[in-house]
Amino acid sequence: MDKKYAEYLLEKTRQDYNQIADDFSRTRTYVWEELGFFREYALRGDKILDLGCGNGRLYELLKENSVDYYGIDNSEKLIEIAKIRYPKVKFLVADALNLPFPDSFFDKVFSIAVLHHIPSEELRLKFLEEIKRVLKPEGFLIITLWKFHAFKDLCLISKYAILKLFGKSKMDWKDFFEPWGKKTERYYHYFSKKESACLLEKAGFKIKKCDIVRNRRGNRQNIYLIAEK
Repeated sequence: MDKKYAEYLLEKTRQDYNQIADDFSRTRTYVWEELGFFREYALRGDKILDLGCGNGRLYELLKENSVDYYGIDNSEKLIEIAKIRYPKVKFLVADALNLPFPDSFFDKVFSIAVLHHIPSEELRLKFLEEIKRVLKPEGFLIITLWKFHAFKDLCLISKYAILKLFGKSKMDWKDFFEPWGKKTERYYHYFSKKESACLLEKAGFKIKKCDIVRNRRGNRQNIYLIAEK
């Protein structure tokens, strides 16, 4: 992907989340049941970065574990919402590709549904390398990615593949836009388990686990990876 177009998509994603922040937050007032496993990796006293924290909902799951929690997002509107919900928590507006923390600062980095919003392999590797930089030696990254399986999502992926084939799309293969109602279209990259694991390994992480987690109804599915620095 052309670098300038990738940078445009990054900025578009930030603007999109500012635009839909209120609606987005209302659909995520609590941590979904299938993401409860994050609590298992939050040990008392851990310094944890919630990277792409949105409205801060993950803090609700972790606060009883007495962790030192930091939440960052590049959407100013979502951070405003997070600060209102949890006024005593450390929330920052920040760029995930240039994290405002020193080397080896965190025990764990948690990231829910963020990596597939990063366009191009080059920028995805930069994202992961920044995470690796701020993690302590033998620190852990716990990351989730949407597993797109609904018919409408597969149709969108196919649509943009056809556009790419005929030279009508500047995006990479398996990239697509998904509408948020009539307000905007969010950029995504479709990941398989294999591709996501290979990318983390390319960034220098050791994969400890790579699997699928589902809610009880089965209508939400996430790829999740546990990786060690």
